[in-house]
Order: sequence, then structure tokens, then C-alpha cells
Amino acid sequence: MAAIGALLAVFGGILIPVGNHFIEKTIKKEAVIENGTIAYENWIVPGCPIYRQFWVFDVQNPEEVMEKGSAPILEQKGPYTYRMRYMPKENITEHEDGTLSYLQPNIMLFQPNMSVGPESDTVTTVNFAVVAAPALFKSVLIQALMNIWIKSSKSKFLQTRTVKEILWGYEDPFLKKIPVVKLDKLVGIFYPYNKTVDGPYRIYTGKDDINKKGTILTFNNSRTLHYFKSYCDMINGTDASSFHPFVSKSEQLYFFSSDACRSVSARFDREETVKGILLYRFSIPPSAFASSLTNPDNICFCTDKEISKPVYLSMPHFLSGSKILFQFVKGMKPSVEEHTTFLDVEPVTGFTLSFSKRLQINLLVRPNSKIAALKNIKHFFYFPILWLNETATIDDEKADFFRSKVTNKIKLLYFLQWALIIIGSLMFLGILIVFFMCKDKRPK
Repeated sequence: MAAIGALLAVFGGILIPVGNHFIEKTIKKEAVIENGTIAYENWIVPGCPIYRQFWVFDVQNPEEVMEKGSAPILEQKGPYTYRMRYMPKENITEHEDGTLSYLQPNIMLFQPNMSVGPESDTVTTVNFAVVAAPALFKSVLIQALMNIWIKSSKSKFLQTRTVKEILWGYEDPFLKKIPVVKLDKLVGIFYPYNKTVDGPYRIYTGKDDINKKGTILTFNNSRTLHYFKSYCDMINGTDASSFHPFVSKSEQLYFFSSDACRSVSARFDREETVKGILLYRFSIPPSAFASSLTNPDNICFCTDKEISKPVYLSMPHFLSGSKILFQFVKGMKPSVEEHTTFLDVEPVTGFTLSFSKRLQINLLVRPNSKIAALKNIKHFFYFPILWLNETATIDDEKADFFRSKVTNKIKLLYFLQWALIIIGSLMFLGILIVFFMCKDKRPK
């Protein structure tokens, strides 16, 4: 019995490296983005629905803002929810260097049952063209002409538009007055995003090096963005849908967002359990969007070059922002729980099973005595237009599949390992104790 107990304990000990090797080999095989693997199936089309929710800021005191230059009092309206990334990736091409290239369709499908109202709901917000055009064209003559066209179109500093127009575009009356044939007269925060494609992307499959799995090699056929200087212009990490297997709490997870036109990193925050699966929550730290005075590493994100219009990104409701951001705008209510971007990553496989990407889009407003619609503005400030939450969580069916194929098997293996060690050790020690007790009681 003692020998059997010792063998059980030894066998349990042997199972630890053998079992770990088996788990590692299986996970690495299924994590490669290659036709026939679990990773590839969920890469073509995400295994759970992805939604993008919008909260649009509505100005409550428009007359005071335009006539007296008062601080706008904002109230968020939303969510207005759209489903996205439900179409498979296009133009998928395998390359000999262990990479894949593809295009990501950008199609947004409105979800009425997940929204507070229809897309025809109206909000009062800043007039994009009136504010952006003078910032882009600073010539005195051109601004004088702009003032004439703005007045003739009856455009003002603020405008009332439908949610659909603000998001996806509308024909601007001021731009229609400009006698330039090739000038695009459509304006919208995400125009012309809908029904376009993102990319091309080229990523590592992980076949040659599993630690590179999902890492973006090029975006738009380039390793850099051509927006910023130095390391700020680099494309780092994955698209955040997955990372390399066996993620540790001590590392930073890098991912690239084409919406934000930059790469960011997330750090371990805490453990979370979602539908019975243990996950590591990685959150974007406040330093990611901090001023270069607070975070010197952000200095190369600071540029005077206007890429399209004076749009600036922040965390929703200016979370972790400088106090000056709140000075000329009222109604901001930042919340760490509601407005922080996070990724819930399953550490063994590296799959992201839940996430929320949260960003706020702001327009820089400047005083301008040459433009009648802007003459009452007293200070430059960042005008919040909307904030978004791109989110997804593994559904019940996929969670059951994941537990049965991954989590439960790993738990069973670990249970078997320690059960054999504990039972075998107890048997061995128990028999030894009984043996010596009986030995001491034998007649001499």
C-alpha cells in the first residue's frame, strides 16, 4: 500500500510537467490564425456580436451660448446602438512569411431595440463646418469670404441635426455656398466610415512564432501612420481581439486602433470572472491621453498639423482630464467605471472575451472676430460632440464551448494532478504511521 501511494504521488508529480506541456502544445496549435483552428474561425467573423454605442451631447442653452458666449450646458442622449464587424473579412491572402493580409468591412447596422430612440432624434451641437473651416484656412481674404458664405447660408455656431446626420453625414449649407466644384459638401463625424473598408491590414499568424500571433505588421501597406513623429507614429500590437497565449499580469498589452489613429497599451487592473471563465482585465491608464507635461512620452503626439479638421480625442466626459477642460463646458460627469477602456483577456489562450473601447470626440473651438458666427466666443475650448463605447462579451453558447474545450479540461487536469499527489502522499504516510505504530506494540 505504501508503494502504491508513493507511485500515485510520483505519477501526479510527473503529470504536472507532462500535462503543462500537453496544454501548451494544444493551446499554441489552436491559437494560430490558420484555416481549421479555433482562432481562425473567430478571426474571420468575431464569435460574439460587437456593438458600438453612441451618446451624443445636446446643448441645453443654445441662445445663451451663441449670443453671450456662455459655457454650453451639455446633456448626453443615448445610447444609439449599432452592430458592427458582423461581416467576414475580405481579400484574405496568405503569405509565405507567416502573415495574412485582409480588409475589414465597416458596416454599421442600427439596433432600435438597444437604443433610446430612432436615428431621427435631434440634438443641438456645434456646427462642424463653421468651426473647422476657419481653423484650416487662416488667410484673411479667405476668412472674409467664408463669413459671407456662412451668413448667406444662415449657418450659426450651433446647429440642430438628427443623430443619423451627425454620425454619418449631411450636406452642409455653408459648404454648398462655396463655389469649388470638387469640394466635398458632406460633413459628419464618421463620414464616410459607413459602408467602407478598413485596411489593408497584414498580421502575423503565429505559425512561425506564437508570441507574434495577431501582431499587425503593416496598416495601409505601411509600418507607420504618417501622422506623428518618432515612436508615436508606429503601429504596435494587435487589433485587441486577441493576444499571444499565456498572458501574464506583469506585461503591457499593445493594440492599434484605426479610429484613434494610434497605438495604445493596457496594463493589468484586476481579475474578473465572466460566465464562469477567469479573465485578466487590462485597462488603459490615464497617462495614455495625458498632456506631455504629465506624461513626457506623449510629446510626439502633440502636433500643430491639421489632418482633416480640429478633432481631438479624450476619455468620455474628460475622465482624468485637466481641470481647464471643465472650465468652459458644463455637464461633464466622468466615471472610472463607466468611461474607462478595458480588455478582459483569457490568460491561457490570449483571447479577448469581453471588452469596452471608450472614446470621446471633441472639436476645438477658437474665438474669431472675422467670422460673425464665432465673434461671441470668449475663449478657446474643446467642445464635446459625442462619446462611444465599442463593446462585446462572449455569449452563452460560446462561453459553454470555451469552458468545455479549454477551461474545464485544464481544471480537470490540474485536479487530477493534485488529487494523485495528495491521495498518494496520504496513503504513503498513513501506511508508514500504521506500520511504526504496530511495530512499537509487538511483544518483545
